[in-house]
Amino acid sequence: MGENGGIQKVRDRLLCPSMMCADFEKLGQEVRELDAGGADIFHCDIMDGSFVPNMALGLPDVCCVRKNTRKLVDAHLMIENPGSKLEWFIKAGCDILYMHPESERFAARALTQTRQAGRKAGLAISPGTSLETVSELLEISDYVLVMAVSPGFAGQRFMDFVMAKIRRLASCDHSFKILVDGACGPEKIKELSALGVDGFVLGTSALFGKSKSYSDLLLDLRISQT
Repeated sequence: MGENGGIQKVRDRLLCPSMMCADFEKLGQEVRELDAGGADIFHCDIMDGSFVPNMALGLPDVCCVRKNTRKLVDAHLMIENPGSKLEWFIKAGCDILYMHPESERFAARALTQTRQAGRKAGLAISPGTSLETVSELLEISDYVLVMAVSPGFAGQRFMDFVMAKIRRLASCDHSFKILVDGACGPEKIKELSALGVDGFVLGTSALFGKSKSYSDLLLDLRISQT
């Protein structure tokens, strides 16, 4: 692949800031700066302290993100029975709703309801969840979020055994977009892009807590992986 083709390949990748890593004392400003810097999707981790042991963003936070950008906003529902809460996040303006099948007894119904509401259905796959257990759900998913870390914690190391799952997903005949969440630094983004991954959730490994501006960091991720 030539240089221009390589640059275009990375530009096509979706860069999705994880808003749980943002500075919540100035959340609206953070969203505006990320938007201006070229972020594609604002990733909102919703945690209830039950399905995962931590608690994170709530509806007011999601509404703040939505108010400050016209870009896509997703909700990663790391909560029990997410199907019963879909309407909350639809009304808050989320464009993509991710759910874990382990926490939703009627996952197929919830994914279908998401699509019927005019939103994109997202399936989140934890490191210990096999593709065999979710194969039927892939057919009714618009986005598949592969977790390379255990859900519910920031700052973890990338679990290398997840690579086999990513390769299998990328190599199969599919219409959904594949995103990877967890410890996605620049080198890992380069490696995964070559496999055909469509996008990355960006946390402290690549975006937050750095000395450079969000604009410079996002630009670096787009043009330095050729």
